[in-house]
Amino acid sequence: MSAGHDHSHTAANFNRAFAIGIVLNLAFVAIEAFYGWKINSLALLADAGHNLSDVAGLVLAWGGTLAVRLRPNPRHTYGWKRATILAAFANALLLLMAMGALVWEAVGRLLAPEPSVAAQGVTIMVVAGIGIVVNTATALMFMRGGKQDLNIRGAFLHMAADALVSAGVVVAGALTLWMGWVWLDPVVSLAIGAVILISTASLFKQSLHLLFDGVPDSVDPVAVRACLAALPGVTRVQDLHIWAMGTSQIALTAHLVMPQGHPGDAFLQEATGQLHDRFEITHATLQIVQVPFVPGCDEFHAGGAQALPAHEKAPAHEHPHGHGHGHAHGVSTPG
Repeated sequence: MSAGHDHSHTAANFNRAFAIGIVLNLAFVAIEAFYGWKINSLALLADAGHNLSDVAGLVLAWGGTLAVRLRPNPRHTYGWKRATILAAFANALLLLMAMGALVWEAVGRLLAPEPSVAAQGVTIMVVAGIGIVVNTATALMFMRGGKQDLNIRGAFLHMAADALVSAGVVVAGALTLWMGWVWLDPVVSLAIGAVILISTASLFKQSLHLLFDGVPDSVDPVAVRACLAALPGVTRVQDLHIWAMGTSQIALTAHLVMPQGHPGDAFLQEATGQLHDRFEITHATLQIVQVPFVPGCDEFHAGGAQALPAHEKAPAHEHPHGHGHGHAHGVSTPG
C-alpha cells in the first residue's frame, strides 16, 4: 500500500552557464599562457595551468548535472543522481591540487626571486585583470544555485577562488611595479592559497561525507526520529536511514512499529509530508509493522545491540530484515 507527495526533482538548468564558463575560461587560459610565455612570467604560466584545471572542474560539474537527468532503469533504480556528489568531490580535489601547485610555485619564487618581474608589472596587471572579469562573471552565473546543490557550489567556489587569485596578482603587480618588491608576488600568492585551501576543505569534507552515505548537514537525524516517533500510533522507530541520493536530494527509510496495525494511506501522506516540509526529505520509504522483526541496523553501536523487549522479539522463523512478512506495509514518495 503506498502513497506520497508528488515532489519535483527538476534542478535549475545551468547548461548555458557551464557552456559560457568553459568557453570564457579556455579563451583566458590561451591569453594567459601566451603572455606568460612572451614575457617569461612563471606566475602567469602557473596561473594558466591552474585555470586549465578549473576548466576540467567545470566539465566535471557539468557532467554531474547532466548525469542526474538520466532516467532510472532496472539496473540503476535511483538513476545517476550520485554523479553530482562525485563531481563535487573531484572538483574539490582538483582545486586542492591546483592550490598546492600555486603554493609550491610561491615558495620557489620566495627562495629565488625573479628580478625581471618588476619590469613586466603592467602586462601582469592587465592579464590578471582580464582574469578577474572572466572568473567573476562565471562565478555569478552559478551563485543562485550554490546553496541548494553542493555540485554547483563547487563550481561557484572554483570560479570565485580564481577571481580572488587574479585580484591578488593585480595588487601584487601594482605594488611590484611601484615599489620594486619582487618578493610581494609569492607572498600574496601564499596568503590567497591559504584562504582558498580553508574554503575548499569544507567542500571536500562534505562531499566525502555524502559519498559514504552520511546524513546531510541540513538534516538533524535526532529531530527526524522524534518527528516519526511522535506520529499517532507509533511506539518505536527502527532501522532509520537517511542519506543523500545526490547533492540536492535526500532519501529516508524507516520501520514504524504500530501495534494497532496499518492506519491507512492518510497517515502515510501526513508522515511523508512532514518529512518533506520540515527536513526537505524528497524520497521517503516507510514500513509499518505491528511487531518489530529484529533490532535495526541503526541500533548497533559500541560493539553491541540494544536488546528488544521480550514481548517484541521476532519469532524464530522470521528472517532478519524480512520485508513483506506479516503486517508490513510501505510507502515511497516518487524519486
